[in-house]
Amino acid sequence: MAATGPGAGARAAAGGSSLLPVTPALGAAVALLLAAGVAVAGWGRLGHGRAVLRAGLRAAVQLAAVAAVIGWVVRSLPLSLLFVLLMFTVAVRTAGRRMTAGPDWWWAAAPIAAGTVPALLLLVGGGLVPARGISLIPVAGILIGGALTATSLSGRRALDELAQRRGEVEAALSLGLPDRDARLEICRTAAATSLVPALDQTRTVGLVTLPGAFVGMLLGGASPVAAGAVQLLVLVALLAVEAAAVVVVLELVGRGLVSRGPGDAPPVR
Repeated sequence: MAATGPGAGARAAAGGSSLLPVTPALGAAVALLLAAGVAVAGWGRLGHGRAVLRAGLRAAVQLAAVAAVIGWVVRSLPLSLLFVLLMFTVAVRTAGRRMTAGPDWWWAAAPIAAGTVPALLLLVGGGLVPARGISLIPVAGILIGGALTATSLSGRRALDELAQRRGEVEAALSLGLPDRDARLEICRTAAATSLVPALDQTRTVGLVTLPGAFVGMLLGGASPVAAGAVQLLVLVALLAVEAAAVVVVLELVGRGLVSRGPGDAPPVR
């Protein structure tokens, strides 16, 4: 997936430095944008002003830590696999705690793994992604991130729908539907809307946005055709990963393995 040739590294470095030089101006811009996000969220009474601030500060700390160790980690395949496992673990906790504050949040591992693991095995086994940290970590991160988003959104929406339409669930049960079918009848449509962001991103790629994989390969010296092919592979893989995650989340919610207690409010973190 990476560009090859004697000038590829130089072109990548030159492209990266010209795109976004790491200077005090960059730090000031990030600080101003974060302050603007916090202010707008506060003035708009969105209830997430502090969450925006915490997210921005955490991102800065985490990216600084990753930048410090990633060059060392990618040199070793076992360390790279451990790093992927760390990403998976954090994704499970994040998605699970977004769905429910109860003890069953760890079930989020099932939908994230259901989409990500087969896709990675296909890409690596087919030789499309080399079994090297420099390729494996970013691709795994993209797929795990997509599965995280789909899991948290579909889980929250499904559980919110069941809480708001509890009477309809009871009506379906009174008609003789099994518990699983009654729940799925009510929450399936709401949970399925979690695929809309991925669908919109895929439909508008190249017309509205130029995603990271495409831009990164261009900066690394790859041809536009090669960059487009890789980006298409990533987008289609994301669709498959997120669709699988939503289906598994619905099954977990339908079987009552992920739930909220009566009257519980949706967890917000």
